[in-house]
Amino acid sequence: ILYHHDQKIDAIYSNTDPSKTTMIKNILQGATTKYTLTILGKTIKKISLANITMQNKLMNQQQATILKNNPKMAQKIKQQTPKINNQSISNPTVHNHYIYGDSNSTYFNKIIPVLIGFFVFMFVFLISGISLLKERTSGTLDRMLATPVKRSEIIFGYMISYGILAIVQSIVIVFFAIWVMNVQVVGSIFSMIIINVLLALVALTIGLLLSTLTTSDFQMMQFIPVIVVPQLLFSGLVSLDSMGKWVQDITYIFPLRYAGDALNGIVMSGESLGHFGGDIIALLIFIIIFTVANVLSLKRYRKV
Repeated sequence: ILYHHDQKIDAIYSNTDPSKTTMIKNILQGATTKYTLTILGKTIKKISLANITMQNKLMNQQQATILKNNPKMAQKIKQQTPKINNQSISNPTVHNHYIYGDSNSTYFNKIIPVLIGFFVFMFVFLISGISLLKERTSGTLDRMLATPVKRSEIIFGYMISYGILAIVQSIVIVFFAIWVMNVQVVGSIFSMIIINVLLALVALTIGLLLSTLTTSDFQMMQFIPVIVVPQLLFSGLVSLDSMGKWVQDITYIFPLRYAGDALNGIVMSGESLGHFGGDIIALLIFIIIFTVANVLSLKRYRKV
């Protein structure tokens, strides 16, 4: 946003992408310089024309004598000669203002909201998946399945217990980023925590599902490049505008894509949760789908 008054320009940048902010600042600086040179060129042209006119009038001695004997006429010609106005040819003063960050913001400031969501997803995924895998390989899950407890009750029990840990872990990561790493949050910290908690619950249900399909910790770790790494690549961290449409469409199957969109809007633009209703609904759909898949996956161990 640009506001211009007198010789002062106030430029307000969202600064969500420091590289674009720098490009716009350079364009603005070039425009003000071009404006100054244009005004200066017109002023010099006027002065040159006035000097030529003045020289023509003073070419013969008779006119020079008349001017010498007539101070009023000489003063009148002098007044007709334009003067350079220092203020009119000076560069307009540009004052930069930033909604997010400052003039020292870097590309790291742009990716930090997505990285916060990524670490929440990765840590919860690993903890939930490996923990349930240990209980299954140690025989705890088999003994639980031998009781009249329903499969859905088992899954919800795991989700509640590990969900509490996921919420605590999400809060710790968010406040660590804010207090230790000095990440500026334009919007509500509470909204930021809500999005991270929803993402953590998605990671929890995915981790529980994969733990029922693996037989060892090594197999669980092998899912990291298959499940976790693509989340980061298709989360908006890397621009996909120049890639094929089918690549851009793939991003919609990754939960971190929705969480990253919401976190960027909250952290950098100060948007409210209501602005990201679609992203929140998408995360809730992921939670429901993987929860149902978890209940169905336990049929491998108990048919009722």
